[in-house]
Amino acid sequence: MSLSGSFARIVAVVGATAIGWRRLQGRALEPAVGTTPTIPLAKPQGRIPTLKMPTARGWAQGQTPVASPGLKVNAFATGLKHPRWIHVLPNGDVTVAEALFLPEPIRTVFDYAMVSTMERAAAVGVSPNRITLLRDTDGNGVAETREVFLEGLNQPFGMALLGNTFYVGNTDGVVAFPYMAGATRITAPGRKVTDFKPGGHWTRSLLPSPDGRKLFVGVGSFSNIGESGMALEEGRAAIYELDLASNRSRIFAAGLRNPVGMAWEPHTGVLWTVVNERDGLGDETPPDYLTSVRDGGFYGWPYCYWGQIVDDRVPQDPAAVARAIKPDYALGGHTASLGLCWLPAGTLPGFPEGMAVGQHGSWNRSTLSGYKVVFVPFANGRPAESPRNILTGFLAPNERVSYGRPVGVAIGPDGALLVADDVGDVIWRVTAERQG
Repeated sequence: MSLSGSFARIVAVVGATAIGWRRLQGRALEPAVGTTPTIPLAKPQGRIPTLKMPTARGWAQGQTPVASPGLKVNAFATGLKHPRWIHVLPNGDVTVAEALFLPEPIRTVFDYAMVSTMERAAAVGVSPNRITLLRDTDGNGVAETREVFLEGLNQPFGMALLGNTFYVGNTDGVVAFPYMAGATRITAPGRKVTDFKPGGHWTRSLLPSPDGRKLFVGVGSFSNIGESGMALEEGRAAIYELDLASNRSRIFAAGLRNPVGMAWEPHTGVLWTVVNERDGLGDETPPDYLTSVRDGGFYGWPYCYWGQIVDDRVPQDPAAVARAIKPDYALGGHTASLGLCWLPAGTLPGFPEGMAVGQHGSWNRSTLSGYKVVFVPFANGRPAESPRNILTGFLAPNERVSYGRPVGVAIGPDGALLVADDVGDVIWRVTAERQG
């Protein structure tokens, strides 16, 4: 039997046993969502947490996610290869980073950084390592033009255009390429701006500062809770500020286990991010979260979570725990909230201003969570209400099959919401139901 086959068989047995045990304990837990979530007491699960991975099937012909009332969804582009992140250029072209997590050889039955994508990696194979450019030439909401914009990259993810320079967040660092307005392909060699350690959480999201002088870069941890030693985690689990004039970088905020999507709240000018929290403490413990990010702030990882709740599995640093900042808004346990973008009021009919969040979905809890795109309303620069669904239907009702998994979200050139789906290999487009 192959390595992936043996692994899947072990996961199935262990996962079924763990799920059965938890069902005996009573009804499903209430989701830990909002500004004051109820977070259950931690129940450490050892090296093997609850494992439950639906088969990644993809969408049947004509099948789509389910749009909330008043909205509709169509495929902006299909036939991509593991599209993860979206960036919209000033001329309306849409660039899409296509990349795949490439696991190292499995050292234990549960290596947290590999479980969630092991089956997908085995099925798909080599990472495409490219950025594709999409162009809707006739304004009908479907991309007619598709070009390979950049290739030969190293697990690209974040993208940003500043002036005549196109920046790419490869897993091992930020690279700058010369760009000409309207170009459909870049062939010139890139210039390495800064280095980052590859491995573990591999994505490197990028967000320009409002004045265009800096880039903020999300860099996740190598491990779940530093179990491989904190020396390996040095310089990780952080958001960096990269000064583009000097190419000097510094840690802007730390203790963020895996900060992926970032966005600016436009009224206050505050940076926000979505963070994937640690595994192995229960279905809703701790929740993934959306939070404002303070310069010099520390958010707890790996010593504690949701403020000063200590993780007893980790050798402690009391001083670090004492200064840990409580996040602003819980998004539920293990939702894998990755995508983030600001939506001005009226972007979608009936939706006020707030943040759209792409929830990739769980693999490590008895009842799956995420697998949808949600909206968090804001008022006075802060989350103000319960989240609302934008897109659902990525997961079969029996939780055995996922048709898709949403990741990056962005406002498209026509004001619609674009969603990258890395299992369905689609970019979805969400608009008002009445629009054409």
